[in-house]
Amino acid sequence: MSKAAAKPSSAGPFSGFERMVAWRYLRSRRKETVISVIASISFLGIMLGVATLIVVMAVMNGFRAELLTRILGVNGHIIVTPIDLPLEDYEQVADRINGVGGVKYALPLIDGQVLAQGNVGSGAGALVRGVRGTDLSKVSMVADNIRFGTLENFDQSDGVAVGSRMASNLGLAIGDTITLTSPDGDVTPFGTTARIKGYPIVAIFEVGMSEYDSSIVYMPLSEAQLYFNMEDLVQSIEIYVDNPDAVDALKPKIEEAAQRPVLLSDWRQRNQTFFSALQVERNVMFMILTLIVLVAALNIISGLVMLVKDKGHDIAILRTMGATRGAILRIFLMTGAAIGVVGTLAGFVLGVVICLNVEHIRQFFSWISGTVLFNPELYFLSQLPAKMDAGETFSVILMALVLSFIATLFPAWRAARLDPVEALRYE
Repeated sequence: MSKAAAKPSSAGPFSGFERMVAWRYLRSRRKETVISVIASISFLGIMLGVATLIVVMAVMNGFRAELLTRILGVNGHIIVTPIDLPLEDYEQVADRINGVGGVKYALPLIDGQVLAQGNVGSGAGALVRGVRGTDLSKVSMVADNIRFGTLENFDQSDGVAVGSRMASNLGLAIGDTITLTSPDGDVTPFGTTARIKGYPIVAIFEVGMSEYDSSIVYMPLSEAQLYFNMEDLVQSIEIYVDNPDAVDALKPKIEEAAQRPVLLSDWRQRNQTFFSALQVERNVMFMILTLIVLVAALNIISGLVMLVKDKGHDIAILRTMGATRGAILRIFLMTGAAIGVVGTLAGFVLGVVICLNVEHIRQFFSWISGTVLFNPELYFLSQLPAKMDAGETFSVILMALVLSFIATLFPAWRAARLDPVEALRYE
């Protein structure tokens, strides 16, 4: 055979000739319908697998970020609790802690469990938080999300601020009276009696986390001290810092500024079980959903194996024309890899579109099904969040591409090892 006839072997790797043949094998003829169907299924599997991974990881990231934002926005990052004596000098201690670099503000606090009753229903458990009005205005997650009423002159109002879900559940509005019942009331010769007192609603807030919106009642600190028999005392001091992840570096400075024996606990210790469970669930979901992409990659193998068997005669002719084993290998690598690359890119685009519109999609399916999807009573948040992480998304894309390329190796190697004489003999 002349050198001119061996033109395919003279072309470089991944030349136009090899790309043309690979593209030709991707297009289906009538007799290749089964192979085309398998390739389409592989494409859809990779696309949906990548999109599902991106969406699920983004939703779980958003879920964690939103919960973290609301938990840290309502609760202090570091809690200071006295060890030896009650906190009578809480104002001085709070002022000294406020002078520590990295501390945004420190607020004295009283917590107490009560039974809350309104105009409807039998009542519900609530957490009363006694704070000063000036301190409550610094808690932006609450102060910036007042739906009705106002926090102005909160200390002098003799009223309380409640969450929107509590107000709705108890049938309360601005100006209505909420009745609070505490088991730790007055001490009498016949024992301790429950303390029952009504307070007008001066503000209704909504932080977007059902647990807080349905259970927290903010009360002026002076009134909370009287209500819980803690006159001139507080239980703890909540500290909000500039960087919640750097609380360990601030703890020694805060202990020094307190100038008394105190016990410090941070937000990670108080929510460790919750966020650890979220992290485990996130990792498990990633591994489970990766199997979708793996199954799609296995479909690429089966499709290419059938294609190689069907194209044995064509491969033999290409070899006799001068095509090298490397050329045959690259042709089938490009054929299989094209399915994986296009499917991955399509899945990335689909995943991004869903992440950008995930709340609208949730509302649409809730309307179609007539049920509440992502019930805030179960999932804490009132909206379905999605937060894409660039590094994580890149990892999903890279994983899908690597699996797709690996899946093409064996069929491509088998095609390259095909003996042209044997292929032509049995054709």
